[in-house]
Formats: sequence, structure tokens, C-alpha cells
Amino acid sequence: MRSLVSSLAALALAHCTPVVALAASYTVIDLGTLGGGASVGNGVNASGKVAGGSNLSGNGAPQHAFRYDTSMHDLGTFGGSFSQGFGINASGTETGDAFLEGDNASHAFRYDTSMHDLDTLGGTGSRGYSINASGTVAGEADTSGVFPLHAFTYDTSMHDLGTLGGSQSGAHAINDSGVVAGYSNIDGGTSMHAFRYDTSMHDLGTLNGVSSNAFGINAAGTVTGWAALDNGTIHAFTYDTSMHDLGTLGGTFASGNAINDSGQVAGASNTSGGDSHAFVYDSVHGMVDLNTLINPSSGWILEHGFGINNLGQITGDGMIGEEIHAFLLTPVPEPSSLVLGSLAFAIGSGAVLWRRHRGATSAHGIGPH
Repeated sequence: MRSLVSSLAALALAHCTPVVALAASYTVIDLGTLGGGASVGNGVNASGKVAGGSNLSGNGAPQHAFRYDTSMHDLGTFGGSFSQGFGINASGTETGDAFLEGDNASHAFRYDTSMHDLDTLGGTGSRGYSINASGTVAGEADTSGVFPLHAFTYDTSMHDLGTLGGSQSGAHAINDSGVVAGYSNIDGGTSMHAFRYDTSMHDLGTLNGVSSNAFGINAAGTVTGWAALDNGTIHAFTYDTSMHDLGTLGGTFASGNAINDSGQVAGASNTSGGDSHAFVYDSVHGMVDLNTLINPSSGWILEHGFGINNLGQITGDGMIGEEIHAFLLTPVPEPSSLVLGSLAFAIGSGAVLWRRHRGATSAHGIGPH
């Protein structure tokens, strides 16, 4: 047995498989802009492609949705001056919203090689926030005029998911099983609660406060977002069978915006000084300021984390050189984690040498709207 373990250790060292470790540092890629002074990364897929939006000049309109692989590609609009990408699936199909000609309304889109208008629920506008592997989009759309908004899913047509009893709802995330997360007003009031929707809408409650909102969901159906406490502060949460308080980075507001299949959450939180900083959370390390996990001489202040994939890559936005740019963080495993992770895998596989490993998809969430 000892010789078997020694052999497997040698095998592990020879064939090291990277293991994502939160305590490791991250490399930062500046995704740049489409010519303007600002951009944001809202979603990242399994292969590190990013969906987002960027100004074309200055810091105002026009702003266009982009898809980033090794460079930023302008997805255009429906004839108006504005579009933004929010979600991207494993095949690179993207969703977001784009203004129609005249800028009087924006419609949800699904973009593969061109932009497809998903229309509305009978009203003026709509927005797509998330897209799963089968191409189903989740978002929100006007049901009449410009209000009220209702959560929808779109496969070949748009389906109204209803509300929790109030007038308004929105869907922010969808997993590959078609389970949706978002928000809804409750019982005619102005307060909103996070929901999870499978065949019906389930109220996820709050952290004993008034409101909550959900922005991300993973393959297991675990949801993340923000929820109010009874003292008026707002904390990031995860929800499996109940709501778990993730806290803040010292301030009074934090939101979980995306969650991957390992339960890692990407989001943003105010610090004790009031600044917004991007964070990553897992159950071992808790909430960690991403600015402490990058090279301190990089010049970045990472402000918001909006998307995370199963490799632990994170996208969002931050300050660099006096501009706000989209970023992509890639974790660099610690040497000890790399070796021990590979060794554990080899020993686990070797213990059943005559019998045998797994893949990844993305999840997305966005900031409060």
C-alpha cells in the first residue's frame, strides 16, 4: 500500500491539475473599453468569455454591449444609442438589452452571431439578465405601457412568471435546469422579496428586515443576493433551504451577485470607510476583499464583482488609471493547494484504479437595479 501511495504521489506531481484556492492570489486582465472611458463586466462563462457594456466615447452615451474573448467585440444595438450585455452561456450566446431606434424603449436580446429581439410581455420594454446552456433567457419585461414589470423566461417565446402577490417582479438568474432567481413585490406592498422559481414562485424571505433581492443561482439551486436586517443594514446572503447571512466588508451594504457550483460568491460591499469593494466568499474563508488578493502595485481598485464561473474567474468593474474598466480575475492556486489537490485526486482515483472526473458552467448575477 505504501508503494502504491508513493507511486500515486509521483503521478500527482507529474500531472498536476490546478485546484482553485481562495487564499491564492488572482491575476487581473484589464478588458479595456470600446473607445470610451468606462466599461463593466457583468457575466463570465466557463471558458472566461465576458459579457458587459462599454462607452464608445467619453463616459456617457453611446454605450454598447460587448463580448470579450481575447479582445472586446461591439454587439451593436437595435438602432438606438445604448445596449448592455448581462449574461453569457457556455457557447458564448449573450443576453442583455438594447435601445430601439429613437431611444424610446429598450428590448431584451439574445445574441449569437447577430442580435435577436425578444420583444416584451405586452408593454414597452424588456431586459435579459441571464442565459443558460440551452439558450433560455431570464429577465424582466413591461406587461403594459412602461409598468408593471414582470419576471420572464424566454425559450422560443416569452413566459410571464408572475409575482409573489404584488405588482412587479424581475428574474436575474437562471441555471441549466431552468430554475430562476429574482425579486418580487409582495401582497400589494412596495417591499420586495427574493424568490426562487421552479414551477412556481417561492418567497425566500429576508434577514428579519423589510426587503431582499436575488441575483445569482448555481446548479444546485443555491441563491445569492442581498437582504435587509431589522436594523436597516443590508447584507449579502446565500439561500439553500434557509437564508444565511454573509455579512459585509465592514460597511452597511453588501450584495452577492453571482455564485458558482462550488458555492463561491462574487459581489460587492461597502467598507467601513464607505468605499465599494469587490469581494469573493466561500464557506471556509468567509467574505474576502478581492483587493487584498491581487498585486498591490497593479493600480487597480476592484469595486464590484458581478460574475463568477466554476474555475473561480471573476468579472466586474474597478478603477484603473482614473477610469472605470471591466476586469477579469483568474485565480492562481497556491503551490501547496496545487500539489495536495492533485495528490488527493490521484490517490482517490488510484484506490479504484480499475474504475474514474467533471466539468464547469457559468453563473451570473448583477448589481441591484
